[in-house]
Amino acid sequence: MEPWGALLGCSAAVAMGVLVFSAYKLGVLYQLFHKVKCSANAPALPGVETHLCGERRRSQTETDSPRHGGESVAAVLRAHGVKYVFTLVGGHISPILVACEKVGIRVVDTRHEATAVFAADAVARLSGTVGVAAVTAGPGLTNTVTAVKNAQMAESPLLLMGGAAGTLLQGRGALQDIDQMSLFKPLCKFCASIRTVREIVPTVRKALAVAQSGTPGPVFIEFPIDTLYAFHLVSKEFGVKNPPKGLMGKVVSWYLNNHLMNVFAGAWETRDVSPLPVDIPQATDDQVQKCIELVSRAKKPVILLGSQATLPPTPADDIRTTLEDLGIPCFLGGMSRGLLGKDSPIHVRQNRRDALKEADVVLLAGTVCDFRLSYGRVLNRRSKIIAINRDKTQLLKNSDMFWKPTIAIQGDAGSFLVRLSKGLKGHRCPEEWPRMLKAGDVTKENVNRAKAEEKTDHHLNPLKVLHRVDELMAEDSIIVADGGDFVGSAAYIMRPRGPMRWLDPGAFGTLGVGGGFALGAKLCRPESEVWIVYGDGSLGYSVAEFDTFTRHKTPVICVVGNDACWSQISREQVPILGSNVACGLAFTDYHIVADGYGGKGYLIRREDEDQLSDIIREAQRETRGGKATLLNVLIGKTNFREGSISV
Repeated sequence: MEPWGALLGCSAAVAMGVLVFSAYKLGVLYQLFHKVKCSANAPALPGVETHLCGERRRSQTETDSPRHGGESVAAVLRAHGVKYVFTLVGGHISPILVACEKVGIRVVDTRHEATAVFAADAVARLSGTVGVAAVTAGPGLTNTVTAVKNAQMAESPLLLMGGAAGTLLQGRGALQDIDQMSLFKPLCKFCASIRTVREIVPTVRKALAVAQSGTPGPVFIEFPIDTLYAFHLVSKEFGVKNPPKGLMGKVVSWYLNNHLMNVFAGAWETRDVSPLPVDIPQATDDQVQKCIELVSRAKKPVILLGSQATLPPTPADDIRTTLEDLGIPCFLGGMSRGLLGKDSPIHVRQNRRDALKEADVVLLAGTVCDFRLSYGRVLNRRSKIIAINRDKTQLLKNSDMFWKPTIAIQGDAGSFLVRLSKGLKGHRCPEEWPRMLKAGDVTKENVNRAKAEEKTDHHLNPLKVLHRVDELMAEDSIIVADGGDFVGSAAYIMRPRGPMRWLDPGAFGTLGVGGGFALGAKLCRPESEVWIVYGDGSLGYSVAEFDTFTRHKTPVICVVGNDACWSQISREQVPILGSNVACGLAFTDYHIVADGYGGKGYLIRREDEDQLSDIIREAQRETRGGKATLLNVLIGKTNFREGSISV
């Protein structure tokens, strides 16, 4: 009998383990100490046994309490210094929006979900905090996919909150119910689906920390609708209304009501909402010392700065001072454009390929050897290359084929530059080297300016328009780049006046960022002129946001290069394939569209060339007076960017 006794004992232990595990998964164990309490004034819930409503537990929640999960979300966001939540409203997420408004977080609604995420992206870049967007379930979330992917590739810390079907209705054909987690896991550093109200605070805190740690990026939290609304509303919708009879009916009734109680158990216990520590990788002292030795011996060093160099914790002004102390010629890309101001003697804008051929030391500070550097092929194999990047994959991209780093550091670029400068103790690059590169800059820009004076076959010369805008824009202007050919020309001509005054999509090359980026920028810097440089193709993605600019009193200025064409594609499709199919647009009256949305539009044609400066100044006055303005500039064709490719 002993073997049978041992077998029975083992079976009993297994059964007990299964029972305890099931009780844990169903929340029964948690509810033993964190009970939902039925108020004396609360209506009886169908199918809920009266013994569940006793007052014998030490942590309870009133069933008729008006409190809801959105309040927990708002509390965490406020504690983290979040000032704006961008959204396109939907019933799934209404509690979040209402709660945020009540605690003083400004809720800004847009005309497309992608715009909400782009605006949050811009806030993240300009403020050094996490940008936040909230959209409804299903199509509301699918509409954000491109914008979230853009934030991932641009390394912007961003929290996307999405609604979802109730926890018990997912996968059962509920309205707008899809597998949202599978959609966002490849795009986000962290994804979570809230299952109970008590999970909201710790999950949002963790998500915000993850978004900023290491290589920044987007995070996603899914909020099923029953975790956001108040208990008495959820119970009416999801509670058992007509309990079935029989044993199975009682089991189903118990399961549903237990689930409801577990969703709210411990919901309003006091929890810490303060920010968690953020982990930022740093170069070691030994790595910094090796770089100091390399740079100190260099005769022709060059620094290539990418967007990562502007990330917290090092202020952009400190990085600017550091670069000026080093005296090394710099090429600036992405968010680092403008870091050295408008006319710095060490900022080189032209002839980068030639400079890299001559350089003996190249410092890639947050710059990646992708298509923008011809996958590393533009780097001289005889050069000593120092690469620093927070992301190991980006740090070594294509190093197995076209280039090899002399020193590769996984760490923060901004902090590294400051430490490098301190270690060099006043050492400066030989002055003749940046002076020579700057002379090449002047020569090339004189050629560009001469090309701007050429007459085009039709309409205005786009280069002349861009030069004029650059001359007249305010010193505090922020430039948002959204387009192809016209914006590509603007990148050569327009000069941001200071740090954090240039916004472009980044490596993903996304069209449609203009409305959202400008909205976020104007909210962060309300005193600044915010210019969107649009192609007429890209304008179509977000022209409806003129309504948003009007409603939320965020006046921006848009200059649209209208050549009635997707010229970035046409310039290569026509000579290679002999057809302009799908590239043609129309000289649409975009200025009238702006008027219709409450802004002020201007049509600028060749016959208006002599009044170009006056029209731009008038648009600036209108914007200062509170109206978003749009300059619909009809432009002709030039050969300025001939040979550029878009694949």
